Amino acid sequence: MKKIALALTAVVAMTGAASAADLAARPYTKAPVVAAPITSWTGCYLGGGGGAAMTNNDSNLYDPVAGVALTSNVTTGARGWFGTVQGGCDYQFQNWVVGAFADYDFMDVHGDTALFPGLSGQQKQDWQWAVGGRVGYLILPQLLTYVSGGYTQAHWKDTTLNALGFGPVLTSPGFTKSGWFIGTGDEYALTTFLPGLFWKTEYRYSEFDRQNGPINDTAGVFTGINSTQKLREHSVRSELVYRFNWGGPLVAKY
Repeated sequence: MKKIALALTAVVAMTGAASAADLAARPYTKAPVVAAPITSWTGCYLGGGGGAAMTNNDSNLYDPVAGVALTSNVTTGARGWFGTVQGGCDYQFQNWVVGAFADYDFMDVHGDTALFPGLSGQQKQDWQWAVGGRVGYLILPQLLTYVSGGYTQAHWKDTTLNALGFGPVLTSPGFTKSGWFIGTGDEYALTTFLPGLFWKTEYRYSEFDRQNGPINDTAGVFTGINSTQKLREHSVRSELVYRFNWGGPLVAKY
């Protein structure tokens, strides 16, 4: 009897230990997948860079009293480079980004102009600024594609017209003209290199109000002839942008 009782006691003890081990086991569950946080595009920024510009000038001379053209229309062009600085603010909602910005370009865009047959000179654009807005869509968490548009103003310096073999004979005074622009571009987050750093590239088309101005002699005396000029500009700009986010981490849905 003692042997039977000891055997039963051992069986009960082993059964209880096995049950306790079963109760202690934890079922395996896979951790939920959480979208990685990205930098919010909501915030303000400063940027700087440069680019190239190409300007076409459709011009002719006319008699301002009679109101008749003295020459046929002539199209000339200018080419050059510019440096730019920019600042702005954006706001992100879901995958859309809207914002406003302003930029200033210091330029060396010049080319030959011929306002009068047999006379030519160098016309130079030396600065331009713009203010506008943009609307973009995040095609990737770190890549924004956008369109922009707004108001712009630019300045062209005095142009001296030279006659072959005779030197300077006429001058066309410098002028500042306003206009509008449209553009499209991409902006990419370089946050793996430096938090807040972005790289932006944009194509922009600008068109300016028609310039009607006097043609003077080298002493600045009006000759009685005016010029009319219509300027259109194409530019490509690339900038590094540092964004001061106030929105913090954001999880976007794609």
